[in-house]
Amino acid sequence: MDKNNEDVIKKIKLNGASITLLGTAHVSKESVALVEEQILSKEFDCIAVELCPARYENLKNKSWWQNLDIYEVFKKKKASLLLINLALSAYQRRLADKVGVEAGKEMMRAIELATENEIRLEVVDRDITTTLHRLVTKVSFWQKIKIFSGLVVGIFVGEEIDKEQIENLKKGDMLHSVIEEFGDSLPQIKKVLIDERDEFMTGKLSMLTKLENAPTNILAIVGAGHLVGMVPNFDKPPNQLQMNELTKKPPPNRIGYFIGWGICVLILSMFYVGYQQSPELGWSLVVTWVLINGGFSALGAALALAHPVSVLAAFLAAPLTSLNPTIGAGMVVGLVESYLRKPKVTDFERLKDDISSFPMWWKNGVARVLLVFFFANVGSAVGTYVAGASIIKQILS
Repeated sequence: MDKNNEDVIKKIKLNGASITLLGTAHVSKESVALVEEQILSKEFDCIAVELCPARYENLKNKSWWQNLDIYEVFKKKKASLLLINLALSAYQRRLADKVGVEAGKEMMRAIELATENEIRLEVVDRDITTTLHRLVTKVSFWQKIKIFSGLVVGIFVGEEIDKEQIENLKKGDMLHSVIEEFGDSLPQIKKVLIDERDEFMTGKLSMLTKLENAPTNILAIVGAGHLVGMVPNFDKPPNQLQMNELTKKPPPNRIGYFIGWGICVLILSMFYVGYQQSPELGWSLVVTWVLINGGFSALGAALALAHPVSVLAAFLAAPLTSLNPTIGAGMVVGLVESYLRKPKVTDFERLKDDISSFPMWWKNGVARVLLVFFFANVGSAVGTYVAGASIIKQILS
């Protein structure tokens, strides 16, 4: 083996099969060349790639964005998942543009060569919606904001990145670089995005070697940062029960649920206390709640350049949705915005290009409606605490 490649190629023996783990940087020309070299060596009877079935189909079907129904995204409460997915895609695109290679090109090339040479192809990553769902449900609202704001900084105001730095991603792949700054303060993010997927991909490869028609020589192409976690996992790959646990979509965090209802009870109780002191104070507290909570949410929607009716919807919805943890102001406003301003076909066609440009998030119809959703939610959250503090102050004064 070339000594230059020792750090990114690891060989594993498992259940009578040989697994060669090839670590790549998802925006590296050298990684594309290394994938070509390995596959064209004709040593392998199976190529496994760090993709899930959905991402595999998206790579094959470049026009999948055009089939996205943004209104249905909000109805099914998947806007947070889509927003984080877009932010990750934009971060990848920014890095890819620096070296002139499409993000994930080595995966696409592996698929092409496997097809051309009639080599068995397997996708071994966990479904992206499961990963994002587990992320969204396992971190708090403010942690989600930290993730998104960190990605925004990385996408639009990060330092210039040269080719040498890109190649250093081989020591920690794209996703590792995205979450590196969150690793110490938010370890749960690393657990969901990296550690669980290391375990899942190890399990998939292990299961592959146990099939009746199991391949004997597998080339597994994964982001290089996964090698650190995957290699030790092969000593004791996860069993079927553990794999089932890794694919579960957990219910929303109950702590946040109870905190939400706690806020509801607290605010309504303060309305009651204020009204008992004097009807005028009681009504003043209600007005304070509506104006501040609704005002901040409306301001957030306006900052996202929402339709005037959507801004009004934010003002009216936020004071009510803040008292009901099962629905957020952003979802209501997002539904209104997506109904009033249905994204055009060109918005979907240009989405992957537009999300890498800061101003275009406000101009692209798909991205803008997600910003409306996000800022309306943030505004409502801020308004809840500001209004609550004002109400307490009025009662105690």
